[in-house]
Amino acid sequence: MTDLSAFPIATRWPASHPDRIQLYSFPTPNGVKVSIALEELGLPYEAHAVNIGKDESWTPEFLSLNPNGKIPAMIDPDGPGGKPIGLFESGAILLYLTDKTGRLIPADPARRYETIQWVFFQMASIGPMFGQVGFFHKFAGREIADKRPLARYRDESRRLIGVLETRLKGRSWIMDDDYTIADISMLGWVRNLIGFYEARELVGFDDFSHVAPWLERGLARPAVQRGLNIPARAN
Repeated sequence: MTDLSAFPIATRWPASHPDRIQLYSFPTPNGVKVSIALEELGLPYEAHAVNIGKDESWTPEFLSLNPNGKIPAMIDPDGPGGKPIGLFESGAILLYLTDKTGRLIPADPARRYETIQWVFFQMASIGPMFGQVGFFHKFAGREIADKRPLARYRDESRRLIGVLETRLKGRSWIMDDDYTIADISMLGWVRNLIGFYEARELVGFDDFSHVAPWLERGLARPAVQRGLNIPARAN
């Protein structure tokens, strides 16, 4: 039987199936990237809800695996050389899963790096900017009288959607006909921006005629629909 005792996180969120990938997450745009990838790949895994509303990602057990205190984090009991490996940061986890399976990323080296650059584009640009729009438009930041921060993040988010719009012109997916981790990395963020963050009108989303169909295609995938709600939120 697989022994996960070397990982303190497994004491707070014990594994019922320690031989499976252990996912510690919450259904946010960063969290669901990994859930969606695991569902697309069909890898056996066990999802543990780390409730960020209760600051569970700042507990010593979670921080022992992810010192950044952000979801998601993951343990693969069958890591390189057959030894368990713990990982944090969603982009790194996505790349690990593609290396493990040889799927969701082109085999050609040049196209592989092109895919990775779009994952980094999400991590360095779309994620942080859209998150700030959410804070200043829907959450506590909306109470701030000075609207210059909101305007700054709104304009930058609109610019980033424009980057996606240009890339998707004439393409079904970020990498042409290949659905990859580049798409998976961004679908949840764009969905959240216009849905949960209620910023569709704010950023003029309907001005972008190629991004909206791409989002619809992505959300129509059964694995995406499942992954968006994994791990399930507690009542």
